[in-house]
Amino acid sequence: MTKDTTSTIERTIVVGVDGSDSSKAALEWAAAQAPTCRLTPCCDRNVEWPTSYGAMVPWPENVDFEADARTMLAQSVDQVLGADRGAEVTQRVLHGHPAPTLEDASRDAGLLVVGSRGHGEFAGMLLGSVSEFLATHAHCPIVIVRGDQKNAD
Repeated sequence: MTKDTTSTIERTIVVGVDGSDSSKAALEWAAAQAPTCRLTPCCDRNVEWPTSYGAMVPWPENVDFEADARTMLAQSVDQVLGADRGAEVTQRVLHGHPAPTLEDASRDAGLLVVGSRGHGEFAGMLLGSVSEFLATHAHCPIVIVRGDQKNAD
């Protein structure tokens, strides 16, 4: 008889946070679900170096995209959960485009939660490109939180 080790594996809810209202609603939803699912929330923020075509674009020495991403992530978590609960959440900055990096993060997750659209949204879109990609490529169950949950019917 083999021993069941699934209860000893720490599973997480991976939440994609980009600072948009939609991603903050996703974080709020995930935090509310975490105790009932016995999963630990883990917030991920992606950072990509801006690309250029042709010549190298010079950046001032004091530009730090990763530090900016960490600051934005911490502010979003504190705003949604408060400083006390925010300290319980693992915060990571991932390098690369959000769709493939969140797909990769979903390999070890118990649940992936994202907003329906982020900062790249077009008015009236029901689903953004990242959430649409993850709906078909995630390696774990996924929840796409749509809109402002306080005003949801």
